[in-house]
Amino acid sequence: MPSFVSSVIREQIRLLKPILTRSSIPGSRSLQEALGELGSRIVGPKVRLETFTLEDFEACWAFPMEAALEDPRVLLYLHGGGYVAGSIRYASGFASALAAKTAVRTLCIAYHLAPEDPYPAAVYDALTAYRYLLEQHYDPAHITLIGESAGGGLILSLCLLLRLYGLPLPGRLIPISPWTDLTLQGESYETKRDVDVCLTREELDHYAALYAGDLRDEPLVSPLLGDLREFPPCNIFVGGDEILLDDSRRLHQKLLESGVESCLHIEPGMWHAYPLYTGPEAAAALREIRSLLEVTPHG
Repeated sequence: MPSFVSSVIREQIRLLKPILTRSSIPGSRSLQEALGELGSRIVGPKVRLETFTLEDFEACWAFPMEAALEDPRVLLYLHGGGYVAGSIRYASGFASALAAKTAVRTLCIAYHLAPEDPYPAAVYDALTAYRYLLEQHYDPAHITLIGESAGGGLILSLCLLLRLYGLPLPGRLIPISPWTDLTLQGESYETKRDVDVCLTREELDHYAALYAGDLRDEPLVSPLLGDLREFPPCNIFVGGDEILLDDSRRLHQKLLESGVESCLHIEPGMWHAYPLYTGPEAAAALREIRSLLEVTPHG
């Protein structure tokens, strides 16, 4: 059962759901920016932010104050938002929390969004960010890709693209409530419909159409449909009460069948992308992520 704090947060999200799911895309973008700014304020002086332009989109470094200068590790964080929302103000909020909680420097980007810039803009922006890290002389084995929701799927799509370009894969993947199949085939769309306090199938179907149109079954759009062999170790975090639960279950199973090391953490009673929120369950997930980053990397 969720903790008392998480139960309160869950109820607040549930009450907001009818408003959020009817929001226009500009409204959704404004809400995400507010959430990101809140995250930045919470970690405050524990992190230093440095925003810059990477080609034609914004990027931001989150430098944790406690990190050692010689630490070779780096996180590349790709934000969620259904491929239609998420500015650098939003992305830097959770990037700040990640940097503060893991003591690992974190790069985030504001990749191009649909409907203005549909697929493949987002995945090629992610490729640009990864190449930037390589140009900064980060060892791929010390790079961890992390993202929630659409960003969780995007880190997988990025790995498929890296393989197409013959570039080295990162050391580890950490998808949080990843959206891995934009054809919306998971059974949890129905079995979790009445308990999901965040998402609806109709909302995701709309976003998928804006982002990918008739290309939803392309592996770079729906990485669950791609060839996952020789992927880096993958640690998946997902809430037990979300309609995207089967996107994680099916991903975990396919990774194992592909000979890839995979660990699936399902938190009972929790909602979509729960590690982004406060509460004991979110704190536990971030502690586990920190411990994962302390393990000798893949490669």
